[in-house]
Amino acid sequence: MGSGTTLIEAKLLNRHAVGVDINPQSVSISETNLQFQCETISRIFTRNGNATDLDFIKDSHIDFICTHPPYANIIKYSKGIDGDISLLGVEAFLDEMQKVAKEAYRVLKKGKMCAVMIGDVRKCGKVIPLGFRMMECFLQAGFVNKEIIIKEQHNCHSNDYWEKQHNNFLLLSHEYIFVFQK
Repeated sequence: MGSGTTLIEAKLLNRHAVGVDINPQSVSISETNLQFQCETISRIFTRNGNATDLDFIKDSHIDFICTHPPYANIIKYSKGIDGDISLLGVEAFLDEMQKVAKEAYRVLKKGKMCAVMIGDVRKCGKVIPLGFRMMECFLQAGFVNKEIIIKEQHNCHSNDYWEKQHNNFLLLSHEYIFVFQK
């Protein structure tokens, strides 16, 4: 759940929501960020846990899943928390995302949507299409693709360099939002 942005929006929109993060510090930050008053009757729950095991949620119980996993080990979000996928290399990350996809499929109601935002990565000067490789994890779990949205990133430090090269494209300055349906 990171810092709780999605949970804040759910609260403002009067939606019930569950946020899960493996890092207890993220849970604490989210709970602090949710401490505001608004005229809603929504129920917002936070949980320190692992998205590979959502045993506290019944089968086919969730209406919508929105997630933004780390991009393998590009940014490490903890210092050694067991199960933190931001500490894993690409292949191990994808193995864990396969488990996340299966668990998401289990808890989502039939016909409902799951949105996942992720970007690609660069290692040793080569692009690794992490987004599309992760998309395959969700397709193998049983989801079908409803949409692939390309979101421009505005905080890429390499944009200035590539703009000065007079190219008509920017490298790795986008993220994908994959919209899946169960």
